[in-house]
Amino acid sequence: MPLTGKIAGCILIIILGLSLFSFVISPYEPEKIDLDSIKEPPSPSHPFGTDNKGRDIFSRVLYGGRVSIIIALIAAFISMTTGLLMGLFAGYFGGKVDMAIMAGVDLILAFPSLLLAIGVSIIFPSGIYTVMIAIAFVGWASFARLVRGYVLTLKDAEFVEAARAIGCSRLRIIFVHLMPQCLPITFVMAGIKLGGYVLTESSLSFLGLGAQPPMPTWGSMVSMNRAYIASEPWMVLFPGIAIAITALCFNMVGDALRDKYGLSLS
Repeated sequence: MPLTGKIAGCILIIILGLSLFSFVISPYEPEKIDLDSIKEPPSPSHPFGTDNKGRDIFSRVLYGGRVSIIIALIAAFISMTTGLLMGLFAGYFGGKVDMAIMAGVDLILAFPSLLLAIGVSIIFPSGIYTVMIAIAFVGWASFARLVRGYVLTLKDAEFVEAARAIGCSRLRIIFVHLMPQCLPITFVMAGIKLGGYVLTESSLSFLGLGAQPPMPTWGSMVSMNRAYIASEPWMVLFPGIAIAITALCFNMVGDALRDKYGLSLS
């Protein structure tokens, strides 16, 4: 793996560690209101400053990272699994199965992903599970299209023909012979998509469609404090930096894995 990918991976491990163990690391409760510490700039006692209610922004960024990253990871797993299965069935069975699945893929990919995620989020009550459903609903289509194309190049390969010759069922060929061949490319795709999923979750939280108060997320922190961006910029700066660094590192790790294994995602 290239050096940039290794560095990005190390940064991600640090971010994940800080977020998952935020309940141990954070010096303050994320929702603790301190009227004596309202809008304090960064200082030794408050490294990232405080917000308009005196809450410690460093603690809120740590807790918010746990929510944002876990949502992105679970949504990526759901969309990857769904897309993998749909792509396997479409590519191997072909015909009407392929047409039906690819019609759904084309329909989803025809819309801007963020707008479609917003539309799905509006249908259901706002919350963590709604964000996961919205991201997974938008994300599975690109996995399905990628896997389908890969399966089309493999289904007439010698190892598949040999499996047919010895009497393997179609489901066995799909799950035992074809799926392991498709897993590396789906994992690389997931690594690249995770950065976008973090941004999508932050965007939905910014619009008030994600996790609801008092639960902090990076997007909701930016949204709630955007009125103070000129006078107290640290309220928006630090959660914004957390979003940018996390998304960038996920993209760099995904690109590094793609280059390492020589995979084409086009």
